[in-house]
Amino acid sequence: MVMLRDATDDERLRLIIEAVPSAMVLVDANGRIVLVNSEAERAFGYSREELLALGVEDLMPERFRARHGLERTSYAVHPDRRAMGVGRELFGLRRDGTEMPIEIGLNPITVGDDRYVLASIIDITERLRGQEALVAAREDALRRSILDTMPFSIIATDASGRIVTANPAAADLVGRAQDELIGRSLVQIDGSQRQLYPDGTPVLAHALGDEAEWTYRRRDGSAVPVHEWIVPLAPEDGAPGGFLVVAYDITQRIEARERIEHIVTHDSLTNLPNRSLLVRHLDQSLERAEREGTELVLVLIDLDQFKRINDSLGHHIGDELLIVVAERLLAWTRADDLVARLGGDEFVLVLEDLVPGADLDRRLQELMADVLAPVVVHGYELAVTASVGGTRCPADGRDPGTLLKNVDIAMYQAKAAGRNEIRWFEPAMLEENNDRLALSAALRQALDQDELSLVYQPQVDLLTGEVVGVEALARWTSPSLGPVPPDRFIPVAEDGGMIAQLGGWVLSTACTALARVQEQVGRPLRLAVNVSPRQLRGRAWLDEIAEAIEVAGIQPSQLEVEITEGLLIEDHGDVVAMLESLRSLGVSIVVDDFGRGYSSLAYLTRFPIDKLKIDRSFVQEISTAENAAIVDAIIVMAHALGMTVVAEGVETPAQEQYLRERGCDEVQGYLYSPGVPAGSLEMVTRALSRQ
Repeated sequence: MVMLRDATDDERLRLIIEAVPSAMVLVDANGRIVLVNSEAERAFGYSREELLALGVEDLMPERFRARHGLERTSYAVHPDRRAMGVGRELFGLRRDGTEMPIEIGLNPITVGDDRYVLASIIDITERLRGQEALVAAREDALRRSILDTMPFSIIATDASGRIVTANPAAADLVGRAQDELIGRSLVQIDGSQRQLYPDGTPVLAHALGDEAEWTYRRRDGSAVPVHEWIVPLAPEDGAPGGFLVVAYDITQRIEARERIEHIVTHDSLTNLPNRSLLVRHLDQSLERAEREGTELVLVLIDLDQFKRINDSLGHHIGDELLIVVAERLLAWTRADDLVARLGGDEFVLVLEDLVPGADLDRRLQELMADVLAPVVVHGYELAVTASVGGTRCPADGRDPGTLLKNVDIAMYQAKAAGRNEIRWFEPAMLEENNDRLALSAALRQALDQDELSLVYQPQVDLLTGEVVGVEALARWTSPSLGPVPPDRFIPVAEDGGMIAQLGGWVLSTACTALARVQEQVGRPLRLAVNVSPRQLRGRAWLDEIAEAIEVAGIQPSQLEVEITEGLLIEDHGDVVAMLESLRSLGVSIVVDDFGRGYSSLAYLTRFPIDKLKIDRSFVQEISTAENAAIVDAIIVMAHALGMTVVAEGVETPAQEQYLRERGCDEVQGYLYSPGVPAGSLEMVTRALSRQ
């Protein structure tokens, strides 16, 4: 105990300061230290003599000294008591150059005429550490709470890929307890055969900083598809870093994607592969046949007089007949063969691994007898016959396009022979189409003598009810042949080398007509023109488009180029370049008659496409569940890919209502207007827009 009874005032002050548990420093008006206690010696690491030789600024870091000198001068003029902890964050400077966080309490003292400041200084290093530890604990608890409640699987591994922590969602995902996961290698829950380095460390670089689809393996051995991110963790305290693996179950996404892929690669009625999957299968089969030296046969079956069944008994009877034929074809073929439906009443068989010289005629006769036996549908016994064409690989072609074309020619030869016949393709068949040659000559003359004309079918915005565009449609009435439908003369123009001339005429004529009509109606409209794949083979056509737009005085964004699904499956690099060039001009790309069975998601994402036109066959049969499902899937898929959807062939208010409810963007068809001449388009546009 310190005794103060007999001490002088100065001595009492020294004794009191010495007894205080905090560092005490008495500073005169000049900032010189005149009195310290033992705690000040301990805190700052100086001896008492060394401290008394210093100024107060010597006990603080260099960065605070200048400002403190000004504040000290001001404080000397207006001294006041300052409580501990009041003011800004402060640091003291120890003798060894290290800094310590401090709190200071200031008290002015006057002794005679001299003024002093008594500073009480507390080292708050431990207090701050405790606070930081408390904050860190709270933050860690918050992070753990967040991780434990997140629906994503979160796994942290060390540098070797061994799991050091996992949240409950990770345990649920792989069907294991959390503590059971700790210490396991990530490879042990991996269902995708993640590669290993020679030392056994898993290769995690497949998605570092990125994301990828992967597969995990549950405890019961079942696989679960996941979307996975792998992020490297920075090293801590000299220990090597690890990885943070975040994943979530994408089973539903995979199933939805597979459903959509199945829809666009399979026929909705028979569930057989469609043309898209057929061509894909043919590509693989042809490669295998060439590699193994086997023969591949393509058979095209077209049911005779099928339209009569639909017209007389109804489409539901025709559909049931197609389903029965499909089932019989599947039962007749071998497991390695393929049965596909091209659409309508046409089926294709791909017979693989045949020994050259096999008795194929006998096999096809058996097919005719087994598959085309009378069919009983809803009480009707239907006698079914078919025209069958066949072609061989490699004798008749080595690529899908050639084989499909040749088997089609052979099938039409069977039809021309009176139906219910089998014909094998022969090269001479290519020269037997005299009708086609005659039509080609007549079309060439028609182009030279301006016998062709254009009609325009309005396209209506389902949301506003306004006409937003028109589709230009070519028409031909020959003086000698009479009206010739487009599905006859367009293929002839393509095969006869006249499609560029025909397409150029349609383009320039339609652009000029659009400019005139939109002047009459007082607002811009869009123009859709159909384009043959052959037109996309040369750069000259791109110049034609630019010139037609400029001459007519319309904007490039008003022009829509409609291409066929068949063009997508060919996937020529020059076609992609041409479409990209069109896009750069501002012209939109539309896929016409979508849904017939050519395209897949891969094709749609590979090409620059702005709009899909749902094929009229699905719209006209939209009341059936199968066609409605296809229409729904196309609309959802197109919107997901950022594309507009237009439905063609709309003929009834019920069809319009269904499409509106499903979010279809635009429609066209006889419900609104057939194709009309340019002179009638203003009246039709105004009439439709007022409805």
